[in-house]
Amino acid sequence: MSNYHTVPDRNNSWQVKKEGAKRASGSFDTQKEAMDYGKKLAKQNKGEHVIHGRDGRIRERDSYGNDPFPPRG
Repeated sequence: MSNYHTVPDRNNSWQVKKEGAKRASGSFDTQKEAMDYGKKLAKQNKGEHVIHGRDGRIRERDSYGNDPFPPRG
């Protein structure tokens, strides 16, 4: 399972980074483009997509694989 993070970079653009990787999987002008790409990668690899805001804090996260802790009800 691979996790991907959509994060801001220093150049006022956005990157998608695989968790634990040294280099970004992609760099984008807008957060929307980066989010779409991160979601695509997370779905392909049955992982999690974590979206960070400009301040670096986690805004949202989505799982696309077998969730070991599914919600009840």
